[in-house]
Amino acid sequence: MWRGKRGPGARRARRAATAVCAAAAVLLTGCGNFTGIYDIPLPGGADLGEDPIEVKVRFRDVLDLVPQSGVKFNEVGIGRVEKIALADDGWDAEVTMLVNRDVNLPANALANVKQSSLLGEKYVELLNPPEGTAEGELSSGTTIPISRTNRNVEIEEVLGALSMLLNGGGVEQLNTITKELNKISTGKEAEIKALLRNANELVAGLDGQTDNIDRALNGLNRLAKTLRKDKEVIAAALDDLAPGMEVLVEQREDLVAMLNSLKKLSAVAVDTMNKSQQDFVDNLESLRPILRNVAKATDLPRALELLVSFPFADSAVAGVKGDYFNLFARVDGDIENIVGNFRRNRGHPAPGLPLVKELPMEEGELLDPNQLPELPLGSSDGSGGADGSGAGKLFDSLLGGGS
Repeated sequence: MWRGKRGPGARRARRAATAVCAAAAVLLTGCGNFTGIYDIPLPGGADLGEDPIEVKVRFRDVLDLVPQSGVKFNEVGIGRVEKIALADDGWDAEVTMLVNRDVNLPANALANVKQSSLLGEKYVELLNPPEGTAEGELSSGTTIPISRTNRNVEIEEVLGALSMLLNGGGVEQLNTITKELNKISTGKEAEIKALLRNANELVAGLDGQTDNIDRALNGLNRLAKTLRKDKEVIAAALDDLAPGMEVLVEQREDLVAMLNSLKKLSAVAVDTMNKSQQDFVDNLESLRPILRNVAKATDLPRALELLVSFPFADSAVAGVKGDYFNLFARVDGDIENIVGNFRRNRGHPAPGLPLVKELPMEEGELLDPNQLPELPLGSSDGSGGADGSGAGKLFDSLLGGGS
């Protein structure tokens, strides 16, 4: 087996070969798009396969993630980070990754920036969505949005929060708070228990009124929508309210004086009622028998109906065809006594009342009693007869004529 020569000549030959190789590498890289050390592939790393897919992920914060960092799924390397740049919105970070095509991931996969250990490197972890929500398949050109990305809390943030807590963040006040709570609760256990029971009842009552509360909130929502529709009308009303408020401000003294007068009137009215209270009660007691008897008079309403149209009943209204009534009356009684009374008093009418024959009839004319036919009532002396015809000249007596 040939081992080659050993000695100063051999070492010089190896140095020359190394320099030639380095120069060749520099020349080769100079002809391409070499942008830095990140373009040189690192030894080892994930197996990307012959045709990896390119996936972009949006993060709000990538911490100190750098290119060539690993991409893992179920803690197994499946790709690497190729590029980290600012997203189009100028606010978020966009990470470009190469992922092995053979890895079966859904199109709505999740992504997190994690840390391999307490002080280890950062890497991107891909996760399956919640069970039953997987959709499609992750393909080249897919972008995972911010809504499906997150990052872990760093140890620096934990230590910073712990430092704030220990250095005036509230720990020093815990002792004071505990002591004050003990002072408040000592000797008041029953009241605290009652308070808790009342709070429990209140919560139970609110829980039982959830439907009513929901309806009230829905009604309030509808009211808000209505007010929003009438926003311009309400704004105009508020604008028009300003002049009225100015008038009220100008009349403030008069309003105050009116309210003071009402106060005095109220005091006088209360004093009057207090002093006349017994008299008022006595008057009501005096009205009690009258009201009781009025309540018993069941025919009174019907009698009052006839009062306004006396002597005609309500049914007589249908007989009115113009501005007059046709009246037919039948008088039952002792005809001899009636005629005798009329004959005795025919020449002596009541004071102030005219005789019937002097009453105006039509167009200023007086009624002529001679034009009336005599009724067959018997002799004219008013003696009458057995057949009821003893009122010879009844109309003559009624009309005030002589015998």
